[in-house]
Amino acid sequence: MRGRLITLEGGEGAGKSTAVRCVADWLERHGRSVILTREPGGTRVAEQIRALLLDPDTGELAPMTELLLMFAARAENLARIIRPALEAGQDVICDRFTDASRAYQGGGRELGTAAVDALAGLVHPDLGPDLTLLLDVPVAIGMARVDRRGQPPDRFEQARAGFLDRVRSTYLDIAEREPQRMVVIDASAPLAEVHAAIVTALEERL
Repeated sequence: MRGRLITLEGGEGAGKSTAVRCVADWLERHGRSVILTREPGGTRVAEQIRALLLDPDTGELAPMTELLLMFAARAENLARIIRPALEAGQDVICDRFTDASRAYQGGGRELGTAAVDALAGLVHPDLGPDLTLLLDVPVAIGMARVDRRGQPPDRFEQARAGFLDRVRSTYLDIAEREPQRMVVIDASAPLAEVHAAIVTALEERL
């Protein structure tokens, strides 16, 4: 039996890393074998691309360059980790997937949907998430969380509020269009409430 692809999405400071562990724990309690990965990243080469994309010293990239790098990393992640795991019957939890490209490059960088959809059609025409959890948080709250980490902000965290507002708006637009796949979780709520909402979504959808 093919495994399931579960993706987590959200803007900066949404708490996806903690949510990934919550999803993995729930699946494992239900007897599933689970593989964790992230985007951009997952494989050695994809992690190198991630480092380039997140490094503030990289500076500005043409939006199309940024999008192509994201899909290059995604193609590696799919070929080396995601597809083999799914074919082996394992569930894959991916911290960001193509919805992130729609939100960050399509919406935030204002490339629109056509280029993202065209690349998705080339890289994974036969594969999409079985369930997506969108951890939604207002930009101001998310960035305050980022500031509290005490670490230098990465290249995306340094972006202006207008960019991050467009990212959030695009995510919410996707959720409105695809309610059967994407569940919006209020990530501004206390952590226990966020995890309870995640568990409810898993119980109802999987």
